[in-house]
Amino acid sequence: MSISLTPDQERLIQTKLQSGKYHSVEAVLEMALQLLDEYDRADAEWVEEVRTKIDAAIAVSAHTLPVDGETFVNQTLERFQQANQA
Repeated sequence: MSISLTPDQERLIQTKLQSGKYHSVEAVLEMALQLLDEYDRADAEWVEEVRTKIDAAIAVSAHTLPVDGETFVNQTLERFQQANQA
């Protein structure tokens, strides 16, 4: 595989090599790819957690009477005020 780097990317890699922490371009790229993989996995987990919470909220809402907007806002403000006092 052959890749092309921008001048900024090349400078970043050179800076990492000059720091002494990495001994080769391959080591810098390996770390970058590991971090990208971790980021993608964490992002996928977050999306799944949000979907699960949304599904749970939808399920609860099917068995809960609707609340008008003003009541909802007032109850939410009360909860925030109580939390700040604790």
